Parts: sequence; structure tokens; C-alpha cells
Amino acid sequence: MHSVVCIKQVPDSAQIRVHPVTNTIMRQGVPAIINPYDLFALEEALRLKDRFGGTVTVITMGPPQAEVALRKCLSFGADHAILVSDRAFAGADTLATSFALSAAIGKVREDQPVDLIFTGKQTIDGDTAQVGPGIAKRLDYQLLTYVSKIVDIDFGKKEITVERRAEGGVQLLKTAVPCLITMLEGTNEMRFGDMADMFRAARYPLKVWDRVAAGIEDVAKIGLKGSPTVVGKVFAPKPRSQRAEMIEVHDNDPQDLVVTLLAKVFTRHPKIEAEIIKCAS
Repeated sequence: MHSVVCIKQVPDSAQIRVHPVTNTIMRQGVPAIINPYDLFALEEALRLKDRFGGTVTVITMGPPQAEVALRKCLSFGADHAILVSDRAFAGADTLATSFALSAAIGKVREDQPVDLIFTGKQTIDGDTAQVGPGIAKRLDYQLLTYVSKIVDIDFGKKEITVERRAEGGVQLLKTAVPCLITMLEGTNEMRFGDMADMFRAARYPLKVWDRVAAGIEDVAKIGLKGSPTVVGKVFAPKPRSQRAEMIEVHDNDPQDLVVTLLAKVFTRHPKIEAEIIKCAS
């Protein structure tokens, strides 16, 4: 079984600031990390490798410094890593990114069939959750989003059964392999890399593909030329001037607390009380 995990190196969102004049994200001095959601995808691929054997290939599109993220994935136990890097990819939105990654995965399939593609549910810098589905569409793979658990894989029938988190509860889905899976957060816990994998990651001859090596001929579909998305403005939410109000209750009785809170709400918003009484009658 061959699994490909798509990751992204992103700025640490806990340290991102917005420029007060230009309203653009200030990335200078902000450390880069592996997108946290992608780590759940990587761990799931490694767990399947532990259960059924096979190989795990990690791939990312980004600048040369994204090599650090790939070597980190190798230290966790991934077998191969590919960096898709070219100045022509600069400024890519989700449409252009999914095109470049699907082209690179297509080149990977020429050497070894790809049974499963894993991605995180989204990235913390864009939060679009569009790249994974875009790759599945371009490669004509079955798509399973927000997967919380892989229940079973039947290699004879080429079927996979998963649990998917939905608004109404949990869905049990079965589909054909190959497929693309976007993993939900909190589904597993990233392992610690052992010393042997850490040394292997440091020595690994990383593959770096430009657009030609990735099999991309049409430059109009990558980078800024292939990105129709336009960001009008990026801004930080204004800080609230109103402070939190402290509410005192006679004791720790939950019923007393609820009554006090409702009295406060109904006093400030009398229409809500009238609507509740109308619905109850």
C-alpha cells in the first residue's frame, strides 16, 4: 500500500501580526511550522503502514525552506519526501495549488501506484479546506472529508470504510480505493520520532521538483497567473472596549445561577422574553 501525505509549512498563527497601516500579514520573524491539521493526516498514514505495510511519501509545495518540514516528517517515519518548488508557483491560491500538487502526485504514480492520499482538513493560514477536494477532483479519486476514524480496508475488494464527522452525528461510509482522505483534528496523537529515523531524515537525499520535473507545462495554471482569487483586505478584529461583567449569586446552586443569568438577559433584551413566552404558549 502506498500513501501520499500532502503537508504545508505555515507561519505559526500564535505569533502572526497584522500591519496596522497596510492591513497585510506580517510574516517577518514569525517561525514556520508544519500545519497542525496535516500532522493528523501523517500519523494516520503511518498507522496504516504499521498495520498493513507499504510506504508513505510526503509532498509539499513551497519555498526551499519548506525542506525543514519535510525532514521533520521523515523523522517521524515517512519513507520518501518531495519538495515541489519553483518561482513560477509564487502567489498560488487553492486552485493553482491543487493543480500543482495533483500534477506532482501524477508523476509519483508513474513510478508507484498511489492507493491513498491524505491531507489535513484545512490549513491554519488559509482555512479554506479546498486543496484536498481539488486534488481529488483533478486525479479522479473518491473523496472522504472530515474523517475521524479509518475502520477497515479490504484490499481484495479495494474498499475502505471510515467514520466521518457530520453535523448530525457520525457517518459510516464505504467507498472504493484509491481515494483522498482529509483527516479531522483530534483523531490521533503524533508519535515521537526515534533516533534511527532522525539520522535517516538528516541524511535523506530530498527530491526537489521544479514545474518541469512535476510535469507541468501550462504556466497559466500555476502561480499568480492561475489564481483567480483576489483578497480584498486582511484585518485584525478590533479589541472590545466593554469589559466582562461579574455576576454574583447567593450560592453555588446551578438553578440560582441560571435564574440570575436569565433575569439579566431579559432585562436587557425584553423582546427575547416575549418571544419565548409566545413560543411556549
